[in-house]
Amino acid sequence: MSGSQPGGQDGVTRDAFLGGQVYVYQPKKGRHRAGLDAVYLAAALPEGTTGRIVDLGSGVGTAGFCAATRLPGVTVTLVEIDEAVLALAKKALDDPENMHFRDRVSLLHADVTAKGRVRHASGLMPSMADHAIMNPPYYEADRFRASPNSARADAHMLDERGLEPWAKTAADIVKEGGSLTIIFRADGLQELLGVLQGRFGSIDVIPLRPRPDAAATRVLVRSIRASKAPMRLMPGFVLHEGAGSDFTEQSRSIMRDGRGLELLTR
Repeated sequence: MSGSQPGGQDGVTRDAFLGGQVYVYQPKKGRHRAGLDAVYLAAALPEGTTGRIVDLGSGVGTAGFCAATRLPGVTVTLVEIDEAVLALAKKALDDPENMHFRDRVSLLHADVTAKGRVRHASGLMPSMADHAIMNPPYYEADRFRASPNSARADAHMLDERGLEPWAKTAADIVKEGGSLTIIFRADGLQELLGVLQGRFGSIDVIPLRPRPDAAATRVLVRSIRASKAPMRLMPGFVLHEGAGSDFTEQSRSIMRDGRGLELLTR
């Protein structure tokens, strides 16, 4: 993220990502604000990715916008249940600085966790996506204290069903042989692998560590629909140099230049 400036209405900021290649409108407070997780989620898509990407639970569109910027051969559908947040994504698409990807991004108001018939009626159709990406709520409601603000809590807290409905929807919308890429908290990896079992294979787990000597706090998980290939634990990615706050050269190239993770592909 490159900085914030007033967004033209009370309580909204206009934030630059990828060194100003992407501009995002988001609330100053009261709802989840996009950050590095969205940028790294988009960066995890392999170079040369083409086809339709569906961003499940897209928020204000940061990950989808970053993916569209880096990958000229994709179209992106942002799927979000919060209409106020989706309206900010629409505002961003009207921003002249985002014209280079605007025509390749569409918006869909839908509940990712709804039952199949409801999802399909809202436009989340079977096999509609070549690729899906998602940054689901990180925390289970029975383990963590929720924010008193309901909109912010919805963005951060899984309900009692956990990740199961998210995985079920992804498996429904992604074509056989298509990909699903997720960013999640590292201590939730076991749950994540559990819901992917039987639905996605060829799983690559990429630990994200804040510093070289620190344990991973996030994981990126890339997988292929209906694949039987085994899982691989990939080299970890380090965000910061040593004990300081400076980002590594690779981190800077992702955040400021819009580069991909450039990890091994199968």
